[in-house]
Amino acid sequence: MEYNFRAIEKKWQEQWKASGAYKVSNESSKPKFYVLDMFPYPSGKGLHVGHPLGFIASDIYARFKRLKGYNVLHPMGYDAFGLPAEQYAIEHGIHPAVSTAQNIQNFREQLDNIGFSYDWDREVRTSEPGYYKWTQWIFLQLFNSYYDRSAQKAKSIALLVSVFEQEGNLNQECPGDSSLQFNASEWKAFTQKEQQDILMLYRLAFCGYGEVNWCEALGTVLANDEVVNGVSERGGHPVVKKKLRQWYLRITEYADRLLDGLKTIEFSEAMTEMQTNWIGKSYGAEIDFAIVSPQSSAQLTPHAAPLTVYTTRPDTIFGVDFMVVAPEHELIEKISTGEQKAAVEEYITYVKSRSDRERQAEKKISGCFTGAYAINPFNGKQIPIWISEYVLAGYGTGAIMGVPCGDERDHKFAQHFKIPITNIIGEYYNGVEANPTKDAKLENSDFLNGIVMRDAIAIVNNRLEEMGIGKKKVNYKMRDAAFSRQRYWGEPFPIQWKSGIAIPLPETELPLLLPEVDSYSPGPEGEGPLANIPEWVARELETNTMPGYAGSSWYFLRYMDPHNNETFCDRKVSDYWNQVDLYIGGTEHAVGHLLYSRLWTKVLFDLGHIGFQEPYKKLLNQGMIQGSSRFVHRLKTDPDFFVSHNLISEYDTLPIHVDVNIVDGLELDIAAFRIWKPEFANVKLLLDNNQLITSSETDLKGGRFICSAEVEKMSKSKFNTINPNDLVNKFGADTFRMYEMFLGPVDQSKPWDTKGIEGVHRFLKKLWRLFFDEIKGKLWNDEKATDEELKVLHRTIRKIEDDTERYSFNTAVSAFMICVNDLSDLKCSKREILEPLTIMLTPYAPHIAEELYHHLKNTPLFAQQRGAGGELSVLDASYPIFQEKYVTESSKEYPVSINGKVRTNINIALDATAEQVETIALSNELIQKWIEGKPVKKFIFVKGKMINVVV
Repeated sequence: MEYNFRAIEKKWQEQWKASGAYKVSNESSKPKFYVLDMFPYPSGKGLHVGHPLGFIASDIYARFKRLKGYNVLHPMGYDAFGLPAEQYAIEHGIHPAVSTAQNIQNFREQLDNIGFSYDWDREVRTSEPGYYKWTQWIFLQLFNSYYDRSAQKAKSIALLVSVFEQEGNLNQECPGDSSLQFNASEWKAFTQKEQQDILMLYRLAFCGYGEVNWCEALGTVLANDEVVNGVSERGGHPVVKKKLRQWYLRITEYADRLLDGLKTIEFSEAMTEMQTNWIGKSYGAEIDFAIVSPQSSAQLTPHAAPLTVYTTRPDTIFGVDFMVVAPEHELIEKISTGEQKAAVEEYITYVKSRSDRERQAEKKISGCFTGAYAINPFNGKQIPIWISEYVLAGYGTGAIMGVPCGDERDHKFAQHFKIPITNIIGEYYNGVEANPTKDAKLENSDFLNGIVMRDAIAIVNNRLEEMGIGKKKVNYKMRDAAFSRQRYWGEPFPIQWKSGIAIPLPETELPLLLPEVDSYSPGPEGEGPLANIPEWVARELETNTMPGYAGSSWYFLRYMDPHNNETFCDRKVSDYWNQVDLYIGGTEHAVGHLLYSRLWTKVLFDLGHIGFQEPYKKLLNQGMIQGSSRFVHRLKTDPDFFVSHNLISEYDTLPIHVDVNIVDGLELDIAAFRIWKPEFANVKLLLDNNQLITSSETDLKGGRFICSAEVEKMSKSKFNTINPNDLVNKFGADTFRMYEMFLGPVDQSKPWDTKGIEGVHRFLKKLWRLFFDEIKGKLWNDEKATDEELKVLHRTIRKIEDDTERYSFNTAVSAFMICVNDLSDLKCSKREILEPLTIMLTPYAPHIAEELYHHLKNTPLFAQQRGAGGELSVLDASYPIFQEKYVTESSKEYPVSINGKVRTNINIALDATAEQVETIALSNELIQKWIEGKPVKKFIFVKGKMINVVV
């Protein structure tokens, strides 16, 4: 009986589906375990072999926990709204609702082929009204809430109104405008519009004007990570800075709680550091500097408004040699002098084409002098004010003090623009590089001279507050999150605008459906496409839509209770499933999605809708499976002439990507290459043996055309992707699953190499041969296992259980291979050994495991276990229990030396006494031969290590 994997896998996939094998109940006496994948965006290109890596890892762990007795929630859905879906639809001339549905169908087929244990009854699609109704509902919770800083939690905006009516905002600092103050009577005297404008400054979801990355070609705002080198990542279109009305989430109010929460969850050190750095909490001071601009060589004109700078090092104030202000700063236009105005405007235009991320990462020094000066409040020194892209308007006050002797970036800036450097740290500054020390005693620092820098911080802060020109300040790098897009394919905001006031729709009117349209071109003045719909505009509805991360911020909750029409998730259900126990996904969502999801969870917790405030208990970041690209080399002077890679040193060639699917290792399938693209049909090919062939020649005379290779990101544009369906069809889903894990640690990136998959397939065939012989048929029997066979089994149980718990799936696959090799050597086909092995294999290769388990159990001996016509499934088996006694060594091979030279090894019981060991060793025939009858001077026995006989 041969291993017919195609028939086996199809049979069990259909049977599991028909029996509802993966359906999960919200009520169970078993302990719960929630395993979640970062759900995919269903692109039209479908899955390539790199995508399922995390899905397979989570499926292995989910199946493992089920075998260990847990009620496991393991759902799947689709992140179906967003810019990529809309752009794909535009490029293919179809509606995004149609293309998204088609893409999902393709994804589902690919996922089903791999044999995942998803409870498909819980599938969610963020673009379905039944789902985004609750996304809109959660948005309204954010809109109707503010953050009470004294209570450190979100509360209803209605409570804030009652506070205003009683005492104004004297005890409620305004997060949107810290200078805003009013008493109860003033509040009551405000118009409705004025009151609503004030409340907007407090709401957790608020509307305002902000500078954004605007892409005219795409007609939308882009996030920083969607802009590369001044153009859109998708399409390569120009991007500029533009002020637009935007919705935001006031995530800055949760900065401290987001930081504190990292201490309660298991994220990797790298991920924790990324989130910590993104939040960017720092302690320092805000300082006001008077500004003057020269109107002539002898006259300085003071400006009314000061330049407010945030610094973490007020102790260095006497070392300030220049100021750097963000190019977007509102003061720039007012303080730039006539001589510098043109240069300033030119520099600002350059900066507007770059994202914040690019500006921060830029190594090249750039900037422009404004012509204005700040005045040091302690010594009256005139400090030149520059603008540079490395200072962002969104961080601190958008202005920094340049202290070259203490900050390396400032040091390079000063050197580049030949700005004189003041040394305030004496010997700690060598004139070549900055020193950020806090241990130096200050010099050239007036009243701070001789004081250690770290002690001077408090002294300067106190002096600033006494003079009324500064104050201590805690600052955060994180900005409030932009929460609107000028696109069609997204959740509509449940907001109407009445006389400039944002009015939330009643919850009874949700969902506010996305209108069906034929055209979704950008609206006027940077508005979204919904602004082109007369009916929509007539209802005065918000014309922006929500960003892609809206639906992904809470989807883990909807999986718990996906068909509830009364609430987003029943509290009893969320109390049962609670946090996601294991979340697996890529690092590309390290900041955005994870921070926003954590924010939404904390708000829902504050408002009493759920009972926990961190969504993910443990996060496992999968690595990337990289593509191994193949290149053919074309002559630069003749596009119809290609040279085998081993000969390119003799020619001037250009590497061209070629489809890896028509290359065997490094050898090009010439016939397939000629029909791959029409332009290659008649090209000339110089083979590795210097034979030149044309399109009419088929006799290669032993020659080959060799390609070069390079490891790159797996991408359709590089022709290095492989459809998992192709490998599943050729080798089977079980082979594919195990091979993806066998490639290396799940959290590390590694190149794909299809060649190695055959080794895993041979392993499964070898496993099969422990159960069946192609001629004899059934091999397994009910004979009693030997100690050696039990030792192999229990050593494997311990190894597989430990590796799976540690997510070391690659070493677990290796352990399975070692086990099968050992059992094959022992010619072991005993049920006592094979049945637990089959159960252990289930998470990794469920189809072959179910088939073999079914055969083992389908005997009269086990008929009573199955009940009336029922079938036992390996999915519901109990995981084998490791027993130490079978792997505990009872004896040891001792090396025996004569006068220090090893002559033989003797197996001796570990509990043997020294006297017994001596008797055994000296009576050994080989030892007696080497002693040659000589008297033994000394017998040395080191327990567990060695024996030495001295004669």
